[in-house]
Amino acid sequence: MYYENGKYRLSDDRGDVELDVVEALLRSSYWASERSLETMRVSIANSVCFSLFCGDAQVGFARVVTDFASVAYIADLIIHPGHRALGLGTWMFGVIVNDPRWCSKFQFLATDDAHGLYEKFGFSGSTKIG
Repeated sequence: MYYENGKYRLSDDRGDVELDVVEALLRSSYWASERSLETMRVSIANSVCFSLFCGDAQVGFARVVTDFASVAYIADLIIHPGHRALGLGTWMFGVIVNDPRWCSKFQFLATDDAHGLYEKFGFSGSTKIG
């Protein structure tokens, strides 16, 4: 699926993931800076991935690990610093948590920041029951 927000496009086509961009974004994070490239490859291959684009450039990423039956773990949501503070993280997270493939399932995430953002979507601590 593709979603539009002004000049931004969000894709859940794993083939759209630009591994070099995702690697650079995750290396800049506090949670994945030490993650190996091979671990990134495997996690992408085994997740539903969301790639955020501005024109042809990938500027954001997130993924969902799910069994499509009972649980969805939202992971690695990150926006390039040059595109932050534009509401893109909120928009992206909203698209992800409301995806019909898991919106009624137990959803959870792990984070040390952005609690205010996640609370807007009904997460208490780091869980939401659909």
